[in-house]
Amino acid sequence: MYKIDFENMAYALMEAEKSYNEGGLPIGSLMFDHELNKHISSGHNRRIQDGDPIAHGEMDCIRKAGRRHRYNTVTLYSTLSPCMMCSGTIVQFGIPRVVIGENINFRGNIAFLEKHDVKVTLLNDEMCIKLMEKFIRENPKLWDEDVSGRDHVWNV
Repeated sequence: MYKIDFENMAYALMEAEKSYNEGGLPIGSLMFDHELNKHISSGHNRRIQDGDPIAHGEMDCIRKAGRRHRYNTVTLYSTLSPCMMCSGTIVQFGIPRVVIGENINFRGNIAFLEKHDVKVTLLNDEMCIKLMEKFIRENPKLWDEDVSGRDHVWNV
């Protein structure tokens, strides 16, 4: 883990909090380009806000990054372990590294990412965990709708 990982996760967490304050799922994402040494996009889960079932935090972030010739110089940060849809997109576009805020509330697909040569760093950040726990406790039906009843931990 690097200092920059914690700094960038703090930005992703701000996106998650923004979504939570909008009534959405508190999942934020940020894309950092190491070659340019800067953030190139950020986003958050907009599924509830937009009524769009595929508007997950990682998808919103990737969409906002726009077209790129290659993604081989970026790291994608996500406050929650990516679902299969988002993991597939990460693999599809050749994003080489993902930093995950937590996988306590949702295990996600770390093994799938690693199997496809994505370097994964898991922080299990307390703030990411607590925000997601709070949302699940307050909105169990919205959470269940997002994960279709799969792979969740109801330890809140």
